[in-house]
Amino acid sequence: MINGIDERLIHGQGQLWIKSLGVNLVICANDKVSTDGMQQTLMKSVVPQDIGLRFWNIERTAKVIWKAAPTQSIFVVVSSPKDVLALAEQEFPVGEINVGNIHSKGDKEKVSQFIYVGEEDKEALRTLRDKYGCTFNTKTSPVSNDGAQSLENLEKILK
Repeated sequence: MINGIDERLIHGQGQLWIKSLGVNLVICANDKVSTDGMQQTLMKSVVPQDIGLRFWNIERTAKVIWKAAPTQSIFVVVSSPKDVLALAEQEFPVGEINVGNIHSKGDKEKVSQFIYVGEEDKEALRTLRDKYGCTFNTKTSPVSNDGAQSLENLEKILK
C-alpha cells in the first residue's frame, strides 16, 4: 500500500504516480470530497478508466482497507498530515508517506517549492514518525530525484 499527501488530492500529475507504481485502485480519503460529486467528477477525469477509484471519508477508509484483496495494489491519497494521522489512529496501516504538496498559507514554514508545513502539520508528522513509525519521502513525481533536499529540510523542521 502506498500513501501520499497532496492538498490537490487527485490531479493530472497523479497519473504518473498511478502508472509508475502499478496500482489498480486509488482511494481518495477525504471527508469533504467523499460527498462532493462535482469534485469527484473532476478527479475521475484524470484517472485511467481501468483503475478503480473510490472516494471515501477517513473513517470508512480505515475500516474498509482490511477487506482489500491480496491482489490489489492500492494508492491512498489524503490532503493533509492531519488526515494521515486520523487514519493511523484508527489502525490504518501507514508506513512510508510521500509528502507531495502542501500549499503555502499563513505562517507555514517552507520545506520546498511545493511543501509548506504549519504547526498542526508538524505535530501530525512528528506523531506519525514517533508513535506510528512512519517514514517520509518528498518526491514531486515518481520519476524525479528531487526529494533528497526537501526530505532533509523536512527532517530538520520536525526535530
